[in-house]
Amino acid sequence: MNLTRSEARERAELISVDSYDVNLDLTRGDEVFGSTTVVRFSARQGASTFIDAVTAAVSRVTLNGVDLDPAEVSDGVRIQLPNLAATNELVVEADAFYMNTGEGLHRFVDPVDNEVYLYSQFEVPDSRRMFTVFEQPDLKATFRFTVTAPSHWDVISNSPTPEPVPAGSLEEGGKNATWSFEPTPRISSYITALIAGPYQSVRSELRSSDGRVIPLGVFARKSLMQHLDAENVFKLTRQGFEFYEAQFGTPYPFEKYDQLFVPEFNAGAMENAGAVTFLESYVFRSRVPDATVERRAITILHELAHMWFGDLVTMRWWNDLWLNESFAEFMSTLAAADATEFKQSWTTFASMEKAWAYRQDQLPTTHPIVAEIRDLEDVQVNFDGITYAKGASVLKQLVAWVGQDQFMAGVRQYFGKHAWGNTELKDLLSELEAASGRDLKGWSELWLETAGVNTLRPELEVDDDGVITSFAVLQSAVAEYPTLRPHRLAIGFYDSGEDGKLHRTHRVELDVDGERTDVAELVGRQRPDLLLLNDDDLAYAKIRLDPKSEHTAVRRLRDIAESLPRTLVWASAWDAARDGEIPARNYVELVLQNIGSESDSSVVQVLLRQLATTLAFYVAPADREAMTAAAADSLWELAAAAAPGSDSQLQFVKSFAGHAVTDEHLDTLAGLLSGDRTLEGLQIDADLRWELLTGLVAGGRLGEADIAAEAEKDATATGQLAAAMARAAIPTAEAKAAAWEAIVERTDMPNAAQRSAIVGFSRVHDSALLEPYAEKYFSSVREVWNTRTHEIAQQIVTGLYPSRLTTQATVDTTDAFLESLGDEAPSLRRLILESRDGVVRALKAQAADR
Repeated sequence: MNLTRSEARERAELISVDSYDVNLDLTRGDEVFGSTTVVRFSARQGASTFIDAVTAAVSRVTLNGVDLDPAEVSDGVRIQLPNLAATNELVVEADAFYMNTGEGLHRFVDPVDNEVYLYSQFEVPDSRRMFTVFEQPDLKATFRFTVTAPSHWDVISNSPTPEPVPAGSLEEGGKNATWSFEPTPRISSYITALIAGPYQSVRSELRSSDGRVIPLGVFARKSLMQHLDAENVFKLTRQGFEFYEAQFGTPYPFEKYDQLFVPEFNAGAMENAGAVTFLESYVFRSRVPDATVERRAITILHELAHMWFGDLVTMRWWNDLWLNESFAEFMSTLAAADATEFKQSWTTFASMEKAWAYRQDQLPTTHPIVAEIRDLEDVQVNFDGITYAKGASVLKQLVAWVGQDQFMAGVRQYFGKHAWGNTELKDLLSELEAASGRDLKGWSELWLETAGVNTLRPELEVDDDGVITSFAVLQSAVAEYPTLRPHRLAIGFYDSGEDGKLHRTHRVELDVDGERTDVAELVGRQRPDLLLLNDDDLAYAKIRLDPKSEHTAVRRLRDIAESLPRTLVWASAWDAARDGEIPARNYVELVLQNIGSESDSSVVQVLLRQLATTLAFYVAPADREAMTAAAADSLWELAAAAAPGSDSQLQFVKSFAGHAVTDEHLDTLAGLLSGDRTLEGLQIDADLRWELLTGLVAGGRLGEADIAAEAEKDATATGQLAAAMARAAIPTAEAKAAAWEAIVERTDMPNAAQRSAIVGFSRVHDSALLEPYAEKYFSSVREVWNTRTHEIAQQIVTGLYPSRLTTQATVDTTDAFLESLGDEAPSLRRLILESRDGVVRALKAQAADR
């Protein structure tokens, strides 16, 4: 199943692909479908190579009119192609498996109406699960899909959907039809797509910058259409089109743009050319926090940016995956802030994306942004905080360094020169150098080719009147990654205004480099109440406060008038707590005393997640139960004090449900669930009911009968997932054993149900329930890794690691396993090392909290 970079490079030197004709028969039952592929390609005369095809069975392989024995040339993963001609035609007839893992062609049955829904997910290496293909991004070709399916279905692919024609005999009553799509432009196989089933849609259109009318479609399952706010999706899409076409100087490159919300999706979305698939949770059947609405908007803009960066111009090999994702991440935030209602998106970026990046960059498995990708296994675990968030942060730093106008000018040249081709990092950097006049070789070496995050601290002296007499920025790095980097950043001074708020009164922007950078322009100024390095969040670095600013931040964090500087102070405090520099309980107190005044929904969401992590892992174990109970008390008080019907009220109630541990807490949850207790403005809708119920289940108040009754009321796919989580959260040895068996020992659980059950399994008030499973984890994880698909295996490896058992024994057991593993499975080793680091960090934080 693995493909190495050297194999891909060798194959690309041997062949060039012209076209694929793919004929799919989706009428053959619920396990396999028919897949016939005709590939036309040129090759070095007499050479031999292979083509990828993950199949249930291969019935025919014909190369240039000569039948090859399938049993000899196919092993179910690759088909060997001997003695190639200068021009070749390959025909492969096969049966392929439907998947329930969110990879390849995924099959789902809606429990509401028993209708079948299919969608493809091919990144990184899974188009080979649907058709025969040279599975690597630099072998672009055109793709023509012909699909036979039930006639009442809708069938969507990269090209506009044609009118279907009846298929089969008259006796079959016209129950099947065939859709024959026009060929795509030359694209990589991983962004081809097929979505099929009785999806319903809302249609619209827009006019591209080159005058073309671009049809738009938004799709969802029939049972979800009543909840689909398509007009909001269209509005964001139009705003994104206008912004990107202006910035990129290149019209939208495809014929239409469909956006499809599909069930049991593993990621947030996927940038299939002209047919983007999204996580179905983005169809809001219940009220969600405003942060989730903003996240959907950013995701819509992220995938749209990929139509240019990734789809029109594609990386040559997966070591430049970061550039695809970082560029889309940066551009989606820029577009949201400049072209939509989400003007605070850079605050969200600072609180969510950068927090992810800093966390990932401090793991023992951190890596340079430009990572060495030796094979497919490497890239599959590289969809991480470095590839997305650190890369986007560094691009933001680059834009600040070269200037946004110059950056975009280079990007426009890049698209103009490389449209429909494959590129490497040097191709983009050369255009940015030409546009900006900056030499980016040194910048690239320091920022893209080394790992680790720097820490910046202010050093200042003041006289008796509080006037600054010297000021410097000190930069440090950890011993493992000692690189000191140049930073373009701003320093902000904040003082009290007439309204009692802290406002910025002075700002200076400068380049910081080396261990010490003196800032002469700040000498002679009055020391402010709060001094903030990296104001406006231009740089990628951990920030520390001077003692006076730290005192101000603790006492007056809520008084900082603007959300972005307030978020930077929050981030500094969180980072100090994670590093064990301040007691965890101090961070808990800081959050609970200030979060009620926080206005930004995404910041509230992040703070509540960090609060949960601190209570579960960083607080000293002897005090954890009492502190969790006290925190739940505070969260309920915050919910009661919040404006009726407000976003914060909803978030505080959800967080309270997750921390409810005392009898009084559980009484409150039970009252909310039954309707005997109310909060003004709070609507107990379907999803909130499940959160309340699961809190009661985890607390031992409710059990299987209550879960079954709720599932009967909510007989939807979402209800099934919520029930799976609740069942796994039942605090009995029997329930944990049943969950473990379903997740680990059986192989029939679909990806989304498994994900929910894993979350429920680890949700315990008493971690002793999980103690028997530490040994079971290490005895089974190697087999899981070797026998399951990547997505399923990674869920289990990361989700069931005994992280709640934050003891030295867990570290020692992990080390023994890693020693026995050796170099057998580098990607598995990486995932377990990252989980181990979480326990080590927790032990350090707990020691600081005593």
